[in-house]
Amino acid sequence: MEKYDYEELVNSTQSFSPARLIGRGSHGSVYKGVLKDNKLVAIKKPTRGPEALHDKSKLDNEIGVLSSLRENPHVINLLGTSQDSANGKLLVMELMPNGSLHDLLHVSTAPPTWPKRVEIATQIARAVRFLHEGKPLVIHRDIKSANILFDSNWNSKLADFGLAVLQLDSQSQVSQPAGTIGYLDPCYTTPSKLSTKNDVFSFGVVLLEIISGRKAIDMSRVPSSIVEWAIPLIKDRRISEICDPRIALPAFMKPTIRHMLCIAARCVSSNEDQVRPSVAEIIKLMENPLIHHDRVRFPIWKSLLRRMVLLKRRRKLASRLQARSCAATKQGDHHVHSHLSSGRLLLKEVLADVRSHK
Repeated sequence: MEKYDYEELVNSTQSFSPARLIGRGSHGSVYKGVLKDNKLVAIKKPTRGPEALHDKSKLDNEIGVLSSLRENPHVINLLGTSQDSANGKLLVMELMPNGSLHDLLHVSTAPPTWPKRVEIATQIARAVRFLHEGKPLVIHRDIKSANILFDSNWNSKLADFGLAVLQLDSQSQVSQPAGTIGYLDPCYTTPSKLSTKNDVFSFGVVLLEIISGRKAIDMSRVPSSIVEWAIPLIKDRRISEICDPRIALPAFMKPTIRHMLCIAARCVSSNEDQVRPSVAEIIKLMENPLIHHDRVRFPIWKSLLRRMVLLKRRRKLASRLQARSCAATKQGDHHVHSHLSSGRLLLKEVLADVRSHK
């Protein structure tokens, strides 16, 4: 982890100019910085005022957690820190230029496509599995759409580890439950209730948010909680009423979205021990076990698209081969071998074309 000069970071943000403000996290403000080598970074500065001490504690916690993790494609990278005795500590993070999932779902005028929503959900599930299966185990405690950010290629990454807990052993506990209302597991009422299933609940809320385009808590609606609103609809199989009305749901995506809603319902179940799945199980459920090729398992959305391509080309192949076979029969047996040879060539061409679309 690199140590940065404090003044260089101040200059990189134009003295923390409001024009460089990207957003505000749970324990400070984040600014866009341009370093001397023109590298773009995000710089997190703790809040000043009555909450400064509390925010500093969360900032130190984020440094401790992120510095203990190896690099992962779906977890934000901590590049380094800066320490200045008079002004405090700054965090230097990789810049995520495409904003948050919250902005994409609730602010953007162009809602994400259905395959993209499935991809985002899968990427975040992998991020959480990475945390839960690592050594030491990490419980994020604040999984929400505002903490899911997009890089320049629109890959999603889990961010803001100010509330995260490193479980070094089975006795590791924290002083009190913490999180964000709407995403916070109602079963997490005391320090002893801290578990990976708390993150699973939050992930389930995000999953409902991704599919519905509705906020986790929306006081203008009744019920205001996305969980209280969605679960009865899922039980009644009223799937179309849950899906984001701003974008049509294609017929080929309906089984996938129905399946994901069932996963979400299990994630937010109050029966955390017997019904809520682990994140490893969630990922298995989100993958299609029926589609394999060269021992590679394809995610749901890729399998569906591939299935469509294969089906379309098989129908086209069958139609063309049938036409050639009929033509061969009419023109006589001495032409049959020629046409069947052409058919074999056509088959090779189509299969090659299909392989190129994997």
